[in-house]
Amino acid sequence: MASPDDLEPGHSQGPPADERGRVLALDVGERTLGMAISDPERIIAQGLDTIRRTKLDKDLDALGRVIAEHEIVRIVVGWPLRLNGKPGIQTQKVAKLAEAISARFDLPIDRWDERLTTVAAQRALIEGNVRREKRRTVVDKVAATLILQGYLEAGARS
Repeated sequence: MASPDDLEPGHSQGPPADERGRVLALDVGERTLGMAISDPERIIAQGLDTIRRTKLDKDLDALGRVIAEHEIVRIVVGWPLRLNGKPGIQTQKVAKLAEAISARFDLPIDRWDERLTTVAAQRALIEGNVRREKRRTVVDKVAATLILQGYLEAGARS
C-alpha cells in the first residue's frame, strides 16, 4: 500500500498505465470532501456528491461506502501547496486525512498538485452562469473533477 509520503509533495506521474479500475479523487476542505471518480478505463473524470465532514470516523465510513459502491482501486488526493510550491497548514491537514485513509483502506494513494483548482472551478462555474448559491454546493465536486482529470491525463501521457 502506498503511503501519502511515497511521493514528493504535490507530484505524481498519474496512474500506472497497466492498472485498470476506477480512481477516486478527493478535494479536501475543512467542512467538505469534494469527490470525483474515473471510468474504469481512466479516460474521463466525473464528479460525485460532496461529503459533509463531521467526525473523522464518520467521514471515513462515508468514504468507505463510496469506495465499495464504485469499486475504487486507487485514490488521488488534491495536495494544497502554496503558490510558491511549499506546503502550508492546509497541506498538513490533508496529510493527516490521507494517513487516516491509508490506515483504513488497503488502496494506493497518490497526491496531485491542486494549486488553483478551486479558482479554476469557480471560474468555470461563473462562465457557465451558475448562480452563486449553486456554486457553493458544487465547487468542491468540480475541483475534484479537475484534479482527477489532470491526474488521468498525466497517466495517459506517461
